[in-house]
Amino acid sequence: MSGQDGYLKRIFIAEDDPISRRMLQAFLVKWGYQVELAADGMEALAKLELADAPQLAVLDWMMPGLEGPEVCQRVRQIPERPYTYMLLLTARGQKDDLLRGLEAGADDYLTKPFDSQELRARLRVGERILELQKNLIEAREELRFRATHDVLTGLANRATVLEAAQREQSRQSREGGTYGVIIVDLDHFKSVNDVHGHLCGDLVLREAARRLAASVRSYDTVGRYGGEEFLVVVPSTDRAGALALAERIREAIGRSPVQTEAGPLGVTASCGVAVCGCERSPKPEALLHLADEALYRAKRRGRNCSELATPPEETLADTPPSISDPIPVKP
Repeated sequence: MSGQDGYLKRIFIAEDDPISRRMLQAFLVKWGYQVELAADGMEALAKLELADAPQLAVLDWMMPGLEGPEVCQRVRQIPERPYTYMLLLTARGQKDDLLRGLEAGADDYLTKPFDSQELRARLRVGERILELQKNLIEAREELRFRATHDVLTGLANRATVLEAAQREQSRQSREGGTYGVIIVDLDHFKSVNDVHGHLCGDLVLREAARRLAASVRSYDTVGRYGGEEFLVVVPSTDRAGALALAERIREAIGRSPVQTEAGPLGVTASCGVAVCGCERSPKPEALLHLADEALYRAKRRGRNCSELATPPEETLADTPPSISDPIPVKP
């Protein structure tokens, strides 16, 4: 196996006979494995339960404490455990015994006395299976990431960030508390694309997204809302906290020019903020409507500023309508 897959070269041996254990260890070390040992079934199970246990294991059938098939069965029952390829060594040659071992969760078996080259070949099969599984998991995670994230910026996509808003609304309905949303819009972004081209515009979007993501708390959700707009879902916040976060985001985005092939480009952002703390939690669409209205007021004020929507709570709890005078924040 390649060096970057070194974890596949780690192997675990459970064998109660010290002579057999040393002989098996000598073979495996010669073949390039890093060997970890156990002398009985209980010790084997305890070590295989560890999060960083080897994924390749050779277990003797007959051991004190727990037999090899029992160890296999219990390992298979560990939730969220990376797959462990387990090979049983057994002096039993009866078909029923071998079926019992496989049904308990073993992947393969080898009868004693075994041929060392046959053992090596079977372990290589185990390595190939683990490698295939690793590749499948990586492909699945890549597909999952692509389904939930924006390809250009790496942030959550629109559907994912709106789901986060829905979760916060549901949580507030159950438990009370507050949550807020911030819509962040890059100022005069169309002119960047028109003057410098879309590749330059993409670079500006990526850098703005990076600065934005670095400005929020670990439990906030940040996503690309559409075009040059971003959405931040802010759990457990009040109006002052959400407005302070919006200002932190705005300042981070505009702090320094973005370096592009066309030269350094200054970029600023406007933010619309809405917070819900009422007993009857509104639908996320209502809160987003209020944040969007606040964003438009920020644009009308001259951009590069944040506006906070402050509607009456009883109005917010029903449908999105009138917004009271915002609390202005100077850039």
